Amino acid sequence: MERATQVIGQSGAFLDALERASRAAALDRPVLVIGERGTGKELVAERLHRLSPRWDQPLVIMNCAALPETLIEAELFGHESGAFTGATKARAGRFEEAHRGTLFLDELGTLSMAAQDRLLRAVEYGEVTRIGSSRPLHVDVRIVAATNEHLPDKVDKGTFRADLLDRLSFEVVTLPPLRARRGDIEVLADFFGRRMASEIGLADWPGWGPNALDAMLTYDWPGNVRELRNVVERAVYRWEREGPVDSIEIDPFKSPFRPRVPVPAQAAAPAEAAPVPIAEAEPATAFDGGTDFKSRVNAFERQVLSRALAEHRYNQRSTAEALGLTYDQLRHALKRHELLGAGA
Repeated sequence: MERATQVIGQSGAFLDALERASRAAALDRPVLVIGERGTGKELVAERLHRLSPRWDQPLVIMNCAALPETLIEAELFGHESGAFTGATKARAGRFEEAHRGTLFLDELGTLSMAAQDRLLRAVEYGEVTRIGSSRPLHVDVRIVAATNEHLPDKVDKGTFRADLLDRLSFEVVTLPPLRARRGDIEVLADFFGRRMASEIGLADWPGWGPNALDAMLTYDWPGNVRELRNVVERAVYRWEREGPVDSIEIDPFKSPFRPRVPVPAQAAAPAEAAPVPIAEAEPATAFDGGTDFKSRVNAFERQVLSRALAEHRYNQRSTAEALGLTYDQLRHALKRHELLGAGA
């Protein structure tokens, strides 16, 4: 199996995790890989397999969260023909497919208690029984499992079997999030940038400009390496200027035109307004534009525009976004109030 993404990093925390995985690879014991989304759990699982004595046998991957609960057991253990509606022919499960190799169970924490019961027997005795069969099959499989959850908490809540956790956690490899290995951000950004530049046919990799690097190094990356890769590749393919890539967009959903979230009818109903005492009402002379309605509205609009411009250091695009206006709408309003040259 060839990977488009490699295990890349030089920070101490990351190298320590890789070293632990590499040492455990040679032992024929289960390994549990823990980490946030996007930290590379599947890549570490593949490393465990490739460095093990089973390297030339199958590496079978199953995402436990990708299947409905009713199909999990059939996927893991297989089924006989007619075992349930739609089972027109017998099918081997993932355990049988991984015989003499490695079975990687991703998102382990999503397994139902019933599936955990059968998984426990398979791990403990090396036996699986297809759905609809009474004949157990012997399998020789090494289990590597991964999750982004703290499984001891699930054991305390009664949603994960303690004895299954004991059997799967011979070794636990916890991958650090990207925010804990900031020294790797520039290394990863350079790798992903070069690869994307080659993919879109750029003759030379121009590198990163200071603004782009600063944005990447100061962001927390909740999506970790996967999120960084998306941001880097998007920035490289959008860059159409000479010199280093110096503009990135971390949030691709950020737009003044994004759809509004519908407000429930009950929440949208206006609350009964409290009466405003006449003595506290705003005086008619609050604005210099006059006392009639139209003059007061114009004066208030000009005041809002002036304050927003000052707050955003007279950057018109930022001001437009903050006010919920398009750039052209803002320019039109500034022209109407003779504020186009403000801050110049």
